[in-house]
Amino acid sequence: MAAEPAPRPAAPGPDGRPRCPWALSTPDYVRYHDGEWGRPVHGDTALFERLTLEGFQSGLSWLTILRKREAFRHAFAGFDPATVAAYGDDDVARLLADPGIVRNRAKIAAAVTNARALVALRESGGDGALDRLVWSFAPDGSDRPAPDTLEDVPAITPESKALAKTLKTHGFVFVGPTTAYATMQAAGLVNDHLAGCVAR
Repeated sequence: MAAEPAPRPAAPGPDGRPRCPWALSTPDYVRYHDGEWGRPVHGDTALFERLTLEGFQSGLSWLTILRKREAFRHAFAGFDPATVAAYGDDDVARLLADPGIVRNRAKIAAAVTNARALVALRESGGDGALDRLVWSFAPDGSDRPAPDTLEDVPAITPESKALAKTLKTHGFVFVGPTTAYATMQAAGLVNDHLAGCVAR
């Protein structure tokens, strides 16, 4: 029987301060961890970007996406939902030929579909409709202890399952509970920085 992996608590970073261990392998991760991950994100465009990038990350390293982020922003018009919603076959062909992004037809199609779903959501709910919808699934958090190790951090929660289901009812695709939870972490709906982490 294989031994259980050792728990991974916060560990010293390049400056000696403790951080979540996933953030320590490269300076790109340290910057993202310290300055962005887990901090509240609001606005339809910013949340559309997070949802899209988390969808593109599926099956890949987040570092791959992080290093291509500016290229993604350029390719998807700064993640302006109305612009992306208007993308047609020529735009998809352009994106599939763009070496700066992840050239996956299903993920590109999902980004366009989700932009159209967001535009429709705004038509019924006004500006900020995605922001209000996503944040309505933020857990209270008052009774949620800080995770001590990476092994204490869930991949799926009841809230992420509910968010994924609701997004799908509004026409969003490629947003399962794991992608929804990764978005919740990235956008600060939950604080999954470890108990000893300097960014908590």
